Amino acid sequence: MSDSGTVPFFIARLETDGQQVDAWPQQSLLTSLEAGGLDWPSSCRNGTCRTCIGHLVQGTVRYDIEWPGLSAEEKAQGCVLPCVAYPASDLTLGPGCL
Repeated sequence: MSDSGTVPFFIARLETDGQQVDAWPQQSLLTSLEAGGLDWPSSCRNGTCRTCIGHLVQGTVRYDIEWPGLSAEEKAQGCVLPCVAYPASDLTLGPGCL
């Protein structure tokens, strides 16, 4: 039996052109972007190479790993690694990081 209060998916929007995809809370943000046909840079898929780094303009993400490859300062600036970040709300993602 499923919890009727659970949101099945969120919306991930790209700041650059407004394209959007369904972002599933049980899969990485990068996987959702790719499944929706959006091109986002990536390489390692484990949070170490930082190829996929982006700026979380709006919304929230969560990490299932303790060290997602970002410093505390980068996290505070809104930097995210979509390969290991999971959506926790509707969100807007921009390229690079401040």
